[in-house]
Amino acid sequence: MPQQAEGAGSTGFDVVIAGGGLAGLSLALALRHGLGDGARLAVADPAFAAPSPRSTDLRASAFAAGARRLLETVGVWERVAAEAQPMLAMEITDSRLGDAARPVFLHFDGEVEPGEPFAHMVPNAALQDVLAEVARAAGIVRLPAPVVAYSAQASGVSVTLKDGSAATAALLAACDGGQSRLRSLAGITTIGWSYRQSAIVMTVGHERPHEGKAVEHFLPAGPFARLPLTGNRSSIVWTEESGAAERLLALPRVLLLDELEQRFGLELGALEILDTPKAFPLGFQIARRFVADRLALVGDAAHTVHPIAGQGINLGLRDVAALAEAVTDAARLGLDIGGPDLLERYQRWRRFDTVSMGVATDGLNRLFGQRSDVLRLMRDIGMGVVDRLPGLKGHLIRGAAGLGGQPPRLLRGEAL
Repeated sequence: MPQQAEGAGSTGFDVVIAGGGLAGLSLALALRHGLGDGARLAVADPAFAAPSPRSTDLRASAFAAGARRLLETVGVWERVAAEAQPMLAMEITDSRLGDAARPVFLHFDGEVEPGEPFAHMVPNAALQDVLAEVARAAGIVRLPAPVVAYSAQASGVSVTLKDGSAATAALLAACDGGQSRLRSLAGITTIGWSYRQSAIVMTVGHERPHEGKAVEHFLPAGPFARLPLTGNRSSIVWTEESGAAERLLALPRVLLLDELEQRFGLELGALEILDTPKAFPLGFQIARRFVADRLALVGDAAHTVHPIAGQGINLGLRDVAALAEAVTDAARLGLDIGGPDLLERYQRWRRFDTVSMGVATDGLNRLFGQRSDVLRLMRDIGMGVVDRLPGLKGHLIRGAAGLGGQPPRLLRGEAL
């Protein structure tokens, strides 16, 4: 027998969110913050069928300053802060694997405002579990099955779950990932391609402290990122051609460690692999539309980009902030929170930022993947020029932190 949904037992909601990952639960809490305790909010995800669901995601993500402000405003950050490592500096290097020296061409100091780091590294599992706990305490109804069908009408949207249960709402938010079923059901196509690359992700320990410094080493096969975690640990995002990634993961641990050390360097002393490395295929995908009748695409359902700039989760939380603000403003004016005007506002707000970031990350990956010595010299000169322009570097940092232009209020740390 399917587990009974938590909450008041009613199947009528203001908003149903399909997908209980980081984006889906963040959206639920942002809407609770904006709409108040009287709002009827539900998140549908099969993970809720487990008696005590806990995340098993071994990855960590860089949460930019804007994303951190959002999480703080909705009451989550203080509960995960002990697991968060401030990113106090970032260095960009560009060399071949066998080069004797790795000159630093670009260095970013780590503050967007005095005393505020431009990013924090947070384990995905720690944040996922805190989001779930806070959402449950906030009265967010958990529906323990995925949404498999929906039908939009003038007055609302009818939702069908895999366990046969049904619900209605004014708005349906698709936070169901890059292979979004709801996006397909809505007939929304995507533009995209595979990079034929995979990101090898692992956590490593090292002898000496990283002092909050992140390093991104651009290699012909793809970027190798060393991202600081709490303690003498770092998260590795190691991009390789997909076949090479499979071969690397098939190596005995001692040989994989040798390959890792060649890329990581000796700066932090001896290394130890602390978990089971995994590879994730990389691709580019942007939905041609972010909305349909009473449906909004959020996070990976709307876009997936190369991790070269660490913007994946941050783009998703920018979606969350924009949609929550649009819904809250509409509700206060007595307008339809799933109507076409609201959805068009959300789409206009998010489309340009998303496409711009997608083009930028795609271009960076292609540029640094070129093996030409001439192109390498030109890009190194370009990075050197940027490094000598503090105003431009500050602009780039604020943009990557989600604070460029006119960001939604939650990204500014303001209440809705």
